[in-house]
Parts: sequence; structure tokens; C-alpha cells
Amino acid sequence: MQDRSSEPLPTQLHPLPSQPAGRAWPTLTWATGPQLTGDPDRLDDVLSRAFRVNPNSELALSLAFVAVQGGRIVAERYGPGTTASSTCISWSTAKSITQVALGLALKDGLIDLDAPAPVPQWSDPEDPRHAITIRNLLAMRSGLEFNEDYVDAGSSHCLEMLFGEGAQDMAAYAAGQPLIAPIDSEFNYASGTTVILSRILTDALGGQESCARYLQERLFDPLGMSTAEPKYDPAGTFVGSSYVYATARDFARFGLFALRGGIWQDEALLPPGWIDDGRRPLSYDPSNDHYYGEHWWSPGDRFGTFQARGYEGQVIAAVPALDLVVVRLGKSPIEHAPALRTFFEDVLECFVEDTSESEPASSGRESVEVKNT
Repeated sequence: MQDRSSEPLPTQLHPLPSQPAGRAWPTLTWATGPQLTGDPDRLDDVLSRAFRVNPNSELALSLAFVAVQGGRIVAERYGPGTTASSTCISWSTAKSITQVALGLALKDGLIDLDAPAPVPQWSDPEDPRHAITIRNLLAMRSGLEFNEDYVDAGSSHCLEMLFGEGAQDMAAYAAGQPLIAPIDSEFNYASGTTVILSRILTDALGGQESCARYLQERLFDPLGMSTAEPKYDPAGTFVGSSYVYATARDFARFGLFALRGGIWQDEALLPPGWIDDGRRPLSYDPSNDHYYGEHWWSPGDRFGTFQARGYEGQVIAAVPALDLVVVRLGKSPIEHAPALRTFFEDVLECFVEDTSESEPASSGRESVEVKNT
């Protein structure tokens, strides 16, 4: 694993591909077809590593895999007890869904990104947290204390919030943490930060019932995500850090929506540039050698990949250079993280054209610098 913390953040974004002319958008049904680029036999071999013996020592348990290229499903696999109709937990891939939901609210004039965030615990102008903005929260640069540990319950704010004393009102628990760094000075990935944003969204929409209706009517229904089910805590807050259930295909619909820049059925559902804001690197995390924007990760590869990522290896990846969406769902403990990264990189290579015997064709995509995000 590299450590690029001393390098400047990448500044260029790979252009997002549009839906091919005449290609139907997936709503109730979804067309399938062959890969547009690369080697499907090689992809079959890579997927067999994960699914032929499952669970296995390399990746542990793989539950679902869907690849979408050019707007069509080109590969699909399911593990033990899982089918195309099975819903799986999002874990932290829900954070990117929350970012998109906030984009919808911004377009509707319901939130202000740069005003002090409307959090009751921070309403006093003398409170050092008062100046935290929604934009700071989206970038995970609030300065709030929060330990995102999934193992040590004695020190983990995340486990305490999701399963301990904070579970009754997760946003109140997260917002009650002290400021330990100057606002916008340090990156600290925190599920509590997303839950605070979820409370802001829920409040702006008028409560749990209104929020549920808004997510359904403004996001899930237009995308055909008929199985998507967001969960709420006892205080009525959407747990946008961790709890959206859906099928692999519905998570892939969300990934395709992101790859298309917030456009669906040729209609712009999000404010212009909202997906670009999410995938543009603002921080670097040396613990996983990934960049972070506003609730989206990026490995900084040559394909311009940006990802929604979650606990135990959940991934919704949008890959602009290959017009590709990859969804992987499973149960892979943290010790399998290096193998999961290799698996994902191997999958992408299966969609790369072999140019060893000929010069690559010139295109607008290839003119973009290799180190895009």
C-alpha cells in the first residue's frame, strides 16, 4: 500500500460518460448484454475465485456481484442463500446515498451548505461547534471527536452510537461530541458525521414520515430502486451512515445514477456538479490509500473511479473511463481488505482493451491525465 500523503491532491476529474443513445434506462427491467470492452473469459475467472468456493480464504463470503457497462448488465453472480431478489445491508455505502439525498434537498432550496449547520446543540454562537457547516460535514472535516472503530467497543464512538447508549438518538449522540481540531483542518471519517447530516435532512423535510416519502418519491422511485429500504432510529432520524437495504441491482442503479452525473431518463435530478463535488478529492486517508471528497471515496486510479464503500467489503464503484459500474456485496472481515482491493483491481483490468499490439485510439477520455480521480 502506498502513502501519498505528501503528494498534492489530484485536481482533474475524468469526464463522466453519458447514457448511450437508444439505450433504455433501467427501471422496472434492465437489459443485459456482452461486455463492450475487455475480456469476459478473464472476468469469469476472476469471479470464480470469489464464488466457486464461497466462502474462501481470499475474500471470505461474497454475496453478490453486478457489473454494468454502457448502461446494461454484463455480469452477475450470487453467493450462498442470495439471489437477484435478495436485499443486503449497505453499511457505509449509504453515506453516498445520503450525499445524493442532500443534493436533492439543496436543489429544492431546503438546506444551505455554507451557513452554520442547523444543529440544536450548536445553536449558541459562543459554542465552538456553531461555525461547522454542512459542507464541512460532507467533507468529514468538522473537527468533532469521533472514533470510527468497528472492533473495540470500549473506545468506539461508532459502535456506541449504532448499538449502545447512543442508539436511541444517534444524531444527538454524535452532535454531542466535543470539537478537538479546528474546523476544516483535519479529515476524520465518522459515521456520526453522516448521522448529523441525516438529522439535518430529516428535520428539513419535516420528520421521519416526510423524509421516507421524500427519499422514495424523489430518489428511489425515479431510479427504479423498488427494494430500497432506509432505516430510522427511535428518534426518527434516517440512519444515513449505515442502514439502507436493497438488492445488488438496485445498488447498481444508484451507481449508474452517479456515473451519469445525477441524470436519469435524461432529466437532471441533482444540482449541476453535485456528483463532481462528491468525487473531487479533498483529503487523503493513508490508512487505506484512498482519497475522500464529499461522502465518496476514490482510489486515484487511471480510470477515474469513485466509490461508495462500506464495512465488510461493500462497494458501489463508478468507473468513468470504462463506462462501468461494479457492485460487490459480502461479509469480508477487515483482514481481507488487501485481497478485496486486489480483486477489485483485477475486475477492472478485465474491462481494459489489450493495446499491446496496436496504438490506442485517440479519444477525449484518453486525453485526460492518468492520475485522475
